[in-house]
Amino acid sequence: MPSYTHETAPTQYVEANGVRFAYRRFGKASGAPIVFNQHFQGTLDHWDPAVTDGLARTRQVILFDNAGVAASSGETPPTFQKMGANAIAFIRVLGLSEVDVLGFSIGGMVAQEIALQAPELVRRLILVGTGPRGADMSTSQSSSIFSRTYEPAEHLWLKVHFTPSDTSQAAGLAFLERKLRRRDRDPPVSQQTIDAQRAAIGEYLAYLEVDGYLDYLKAIHQPTLVVQGSNDVIIPTYNSFVLQQTLPNAQLILYPDSNHGSFYQYPDLFVAHATLFLES
Repeated sequence: MPSYTHETAPTQYVEANGVRFAYRRFGKASGAPIVFNQHFQGTLDHWDPAVTDGLARTRQVILFDNAGVAASSGETPPTFQKMGANAIAFIRVLGLSEVDVLGFSIGGMVAQEIALQAPELVRRLILVGTGPRGADMSTSQSSSIFSRTYEPAEHLWLKVHFTPSDTSQAAGLAFLERKLRRRDRDPPVSQQTIDAQRAAIGEYLAYLEVDGYLDYLKAIHQPTLVVQGSNDVIIPTYNSFVLQQTLPNAQLILYPDSNHGSFYQYPDLFVAHATLFLES
């Protein structure tokens, strides 16, 4: 396993909950593995190799497609609670009794559900570019960004993950170059997955109308690192302050001149911060 990298790790399959999960596993076999939960429309190949390989220097990295996503079988469920339950089944079928969990964007919402449903399984949490149930999306530009056409299509992610500044856009182009190096790539997500993920987002945001909608966060006692860009136009930055202020044991890092994919703009810095957090 240590000889594999993001680019060379084979895609493997395992069955749980009636789903054939696609996953890749690589890195140093020491400590708790870190399980990555992906963003809206994301697959195994939407992660940044600079982040995954960086973290793999000190621990095992596990990337997977949740139910119905890309190379995994079944249908994507319309709630993050059910996505979290599927993720737990996947982790357990690998024979793991303790993991660290990283969730990016809607993957961060799934990560929170994993910690709530199986607290004994989760050692530490890293939540990147995400928010709580009932997140304030009043300033989000997500709908307009995802509704446009881009040429080439991959330039969608320059708008989603990076700011308009020259520095950030240059970091974005470098990110795209890194993520496109792998040749045997995961298939794109289906329309069923996109529709289900959108439904899950709608259900999650509706919690804003429920009294005490943030109280669930007080049940997540694991040490948590919240990472965010200074101006996230997808899940507005304010929501990360809410997470940090409400979770019992959380710290917050904001990266300058950065958007939704702040850890892709500063991959080396993020790896250093995340490693320090995971090993402290």
